[in-house]
Amino acid sequence: MIRIAIVGTGGMANSHARAFSAMRGCKLVAACDVIPERVAAFAERHGIPGIYTNVEQLLAEADVDAISNVTPDAFHAPISLKAIAAGKHVLCEKPLATNYADAAAMASAAKRKKIINMVNLSYRDSPAIHRAHDLVSRGMIGRVMHVEASYLQSWLASRHWGDWRTTRAWLWRLSTRHGSGGVLGDIGVHILDFASYAAGDIKSVNCRLKTFPKAKGNRVGEYVLDANDSAVITVELAGGAIGTIHATRWATGHSNSLLLHIYGDKGAIMLDRDNSARELMICRGPDVDKQVWKTIKCRATPTIYQRFIKSIRTGKNDQPDFARGAAIQKVLDACFESDNAGKTIRV
Repeated sequence: MIRIAIVGTGGMANSHARAFSAMRGCKLVAACDVIPERVAAFAERHGIPGIYTNVEQLLAEADVDAISNVTPDAFHAPISLKAIAAGKHVLCEKPLATNYADAAAMASAAKRKKIINMVNLSYRDSPAIHRAHDLVSRGMIGRVMHVEASYLQSWLASRHWGDWRTTRAWLWRLSTRHGSGGVLGDIGVHILDFASYAAGDIKSVNCRLKTFPKAKGNRVGEYVLDANDSAVITVELAGGAIGTIHATRWATGHSNSLLLHIYGDKGAIMLDRDNSARELMICRGPDVDKQVWKTIKCRATPTIYQRFIKSIRTGKNDQPDFARGAAIQKVLDACFESDNAGKTIRV
């Protein structure tokens, strides 16, 4: 039996709890949050016996094999490092940290302690992205020449997911003082991983970030709304391809949309998660001259939660691990630097 503690019991923690609870040989034994009433309600909802408001106490007292770190971004590094020091396996929410130095330290510590470490880049759960990675790696569309990727949400423009003006779960994502990296750190991290996992590593970035006025004095209560809302990134890949990757919370009509095009000199691939996470479109071979796209249905792949538990059982660390999370964090840091400097930054 693998015993899991969930640290941070906000909205996303419910997804972690449901996923682990559904697995055989896996048990939720503890939950921790600095807000007593929130962790108590969470523990009752998911049938978790151990309740803590201090992570040090949890690590010292609770009989756990691993933690799922679902805290806000600024707490990913300090809490994960404490868990690693205690010899606990760690699944950490994305982004892995708020800067590359911290992310690299997390990856090094996990490697040194030989614990299983994974970062919840959850769109790796899409079977289509693994098939795209395989097709590109095998040269099925030739040399990658151009990439176009986007991650679009609309919760600043609509109330589809609730009203951000009155909900703590959304407001902290708009405030750098509350540890947010804005749309770039929150969902940009996903599309950067999604695109580069399939198309190839990112070599350089030229990034523009924008924060729009959203409230009187750009403030709601304790939250100063200064985190970026939109990000547009021009990238060059290690193989020489160029392209654009962008993300925004202002995309009216898009609840949670990821789109990826990869164009090679012998074909092209398109993924549209609004259409299906288990299908991709491909144009190659004789279809190139006819401009015909065909659908490929992709076999189901394990979720990151399942891969994390399997990694603990087998001792073989699956992907994406902390090293990958650190590599993506390096790209994020370069994006912030590029926006500040107004120039292209090599990763």
